[in-house]
Amino acid sequence: MELTNGRSFDKLFQAHTLVLNQSLSIAGLMSLNCAVELGIADLIHSHGGPMPLSELARSIPIPPEKAPSLRRLMRLLASHGVFAAEPDGNSESETAYLLTPFSELLLTKGTNLSAFIRVNSDPAFMKPWFHMGDWFKRKGSTPFEVAYDGKCVWDLTKQRPELNDMFNDAMSCETCWVVKAMVTEFPQFFRGLKSLVDVGGGTGASARMVAEAFPDVKCTVFDLPHVVATLPESKLVNAVGGSMFDSIPPADAIFLKSILHNWSDEDCVKILKRCKEAVPPKEEGGKVIIVDMVINSHYPKITETHLFYDICMMIGLGGMEREEHEWRKIFNNAGFNDYKFFPILGVYSVIELYP
Repeated sequence: MELTNGRSFDKLFQAHTLVLNQSLSIAGLMSLNCAVELGIADLIHSHGGPMPLSELARSIPIPPEKAPSLRRLMRLLASHGVFAAEPDGNSESETAYLLTPFSELLLTKGTNLSAFIRVNSDPAFMKPWFHMGDWFKRKGSTPFEVAYDGKCVWDLTKQRPELNDMFNDAMSCETCWVVKAMVTEFPQFFRGLKSLVDVGGGTGASARMVAEAFPDVKCTVFDLPHVVATLPESKLVNAVGGSMFDSIPPADAIFLKSILHNWSDEDCVKILKRCKEAVPPKEEGGKVIIVDMVINSHYPKITETHLFYDICMMIGLGGMEREEHEWRKIFNNAGFNDYKFFPILGVYSVIELYP
């Protein structure tokens, strides 16, 4: 049936569905967070096979009257591929659940990304989203600062240790599995190096993974003094405090994982100039290794992640994700004319810069 504006009801119903799905997408995030809080992935893993809903309910445990609600929660999560559902072999009326590659990333013992889900669904970190429209209409660096009366993320986490721990856990868990993939699947980025400095290395997890995989590489974590002051002593990794805007300890390679997307183009140029000063010439093996997102349109699902992340950076830190031509401009302005892009880590790319 045609409407007066030429659109059919079918097209309007499709649009109506899209509007509803987008506006109700919070149900997906919060249901996923609920599954993390209840430890459902670990329970199914411990069960050792398809876990009937009734056994899952007893294992959590939940009051018997909540079992129908648990069924609805699991139905939604299974529809999004978080868990797999199949008929229970012992009961035709019951459904059993299994892990999927998605939920395997939520297991406590393994590549656990649960902290990333928790931080993105925490009320304190969700609050700035409600100030996004207001931020567009007034002065203010980020919606986060509008929401918290001028305080930035680092101010708030410094005041509230529980948020600081949550934030650090989220960044660490998300970084660790990416770096693990690099050292196991793409060791060529580290082979032949004698020294490496992980700039903004935080807890030192990345540097430790590189040091464990490549014992001949002298690894150093370089971060703000108050950050490295909390790191435990390690035989594998050195810790140096300072500012990457002033100077960076010399090494064969400088490693920057998800650092530059926090900063403006101008600040990125400043950081990369300090990196260039810290590494030897290309002929002597010097390079800068960047792990960050490069927005492209080749893979729609990955592009969707890039664009979501870009808005998250705008909301929280005033940073941004960049397209390849935007990265090239920064590199050239920092004095790097020789570089290569390697889109090999899912949503992340490895970029090597040669002085």
